Amino acid sequence: MLKLYGTPPTRALRVIWLLNELGLEYELHPVDLLQGEHLHQDFLSLNPAAKVPVLVDGDLVLTESAAIQIYLAEKYPQAGFIPESLEDRAQMYRWIFFLVAEIEQPLWRIARHTFLYPEESQLPLDVELATKECTDMLSVLEEHMAKREFIVGDRLSVADFNAAYTLDWASEENMLAGAPRLRDYLRAMYARPTAPITIGEAFAAMESQIANSPSTG
Repeated sequence: MLKLYGTPPTRALRVIWLLNELGLEYELHPVDLLQGEHLHQDFLSLNPAAKVPVLVDGDLVLTESAAIQIYLAEKYPQAGFIPESLEDRAQMYRWIFFLVAEIEQPLWRIARHTFLYPEESQLPLDVELATKECTDMLSVLEEHMAKREFIVGDRLSVADFNAAYTLDWASEENMLAGAPRLRDYLRAMYARPTAPITIGEAFAAMESQIANSPSTG
């Protein structure tokens, strides 16, 4: 049985989406980041970086959500989420790396400097710079998708499931106002019956759970 360690709204959603698309059974092991469970030794033995998600498949322990997505798609090729041609696979890797390095990283910087870091460590200027960098790179992806249905080729690939989560994150930061094609693409991806909850829905569920917990009553 596959085991996935992680909790929405984290990047675990990327892996949950692939697992849903592949129709795989798995055990979900929530990791409460607010309670510091990612710092417990049993979790650190799986990922010394203290980050989710982590996939355990037999003796294999794999971290990094994009790597897990690619692993699952390659292990279950019948779904066709890995392009057949070398050229299309190269483009898939290109756009996954682009999403992780050029769009996700500034989003992560914004998160750090708005609510993750202690207030005295937050740098408003870095939020401003990261916002500019992210919107610039979103414009690149908007142009790429202008006349395309999928990130690569003429069918879904791992890049699409990576992109959907990343763009949902950008949408939460109100960065898609100038990207109508990306907004349409995002709606189409989350209209899939196998799509996980959105980041906004996950945060709302967390807030409801906190509000209804006995300790807050």
